[in-house]
Amino acid sequence: MHTTTIKPIRNEQDYQETLTRIEQLMEAIPNTPEFDELDVLTTLVEAYEEKHYPIAPPNPIDAIKFRMEQLGLKQSDLIPYIGSKSKVSEILSNKRALSKQMIRSLHESLNIPLEVLIQPYPLNN
Repeated sequence: MHTTTIKPIRNEQDYQETLTRIEQLMEAIPNTPEFDELDVLTTLVEAYEEKHYPIAPPNPIDAIKFRMEQLGLKQSDLIPYIGSKSKVSEILSNKRALSKQMIRSLHESLNIPLEVLIQPYPLNN
């Protein structure tokens, strides 16, 4: 029986060594000890990265612009969710804050995550 010693990732050196081992195991066949090792090491790396390299949620306005690009929307397409053409322009240029109603509407209609839309962001006054 093949045994592998798996240890926690405590520092950058452990992290790099684990990434190297994962690379060696990338072709592992499912239901083998090597595949199980790959699965465990991947979980350890994910936990280490979440703790040491957190990814901040995007700015709400950037998220709206990204969704517009994904869906091929123009500013005028946001009028039903934000209000007038001038409000849309003010929102997208960071001159006006999103209201609770706008956030709810953008979340429900364009499926932009609520946790992204409620993030604070700077206004250009």
